Amino acid sequence: MTSLPPWAIGPFELMVHAESHLREADDFGRSIALISFDNAIEVAITTYLTLHPVQRGGRQYKRDDVNQWMQDYLTKLGFFEKELEKRSLTWSIEKSHIIWAHRQRNEQYHGGQKGIPDIITLQIARNAALWIFSVLFEVGDPEAALEQAILDRTPQQPPAQERDFDMAIDAQYGIITVGEQDYYASELLFAVDHPAYRDLGGKLIGTFGEEAMEEVEP
Repeated sequence: MTSLPPWAIGPFELMVHAESHLREADDFGRSIALISFDNAIEVAITTYLTLHPVQRGGRQYKRDDVNQWMQDYLTKLGFFEKELEKRSLTWSIEKSHIIWAHRQRNEQYHGGQKGIPDIITLQIARNAALWIFSVLFEVGDPEAALEQAILDRTPQQPPAQERDFDMAIDAQYGIITVGEQDYYASELLFAVDHPAYRDLGGKLIGTFGEEAMEEVEP
């Protein structure tokens, strides 16, 4: 995963969770994705406001202001609006759109709404979560960080036998009997030591040459 400060891991994990469900492309996944992206926005702002100034570039805020901003979702967006002004930044995602997505999330989570979040609402929540996260925690490319995290958690495909390796190994070693069971040498080696299987197969192919491999091909 792309290196992040430890205090940014919490909101980032919510975005990874949301993205994973979004990619499931089913109704349940879309509902969970909206809830998690929306939660990531609130958690990012909450986390930022509770950091020590040294963890947020020396920025300091009055305790009374922080207490006011921490009241609810809208007051947290109010803090973010002031923060944008201080940094001479503008809304990349319109504030009204973020509030719309948040209210749709509330309908999903609290209101018992049976409908499935539409793609536009999901896109607003996702883009807003990534953008707010990038501003507060100064992450240059949150999309790349998110994509890498998803890749890191994707189960790797198990290795498969390769036909040329099988032919080369079996031509050299044939059938091996274990107990009362016969196995092709390639099958047995692949099962017990995949790196050795690839190493031996590659060496034998190099030794036999292409013409010899064509001769042993069934």
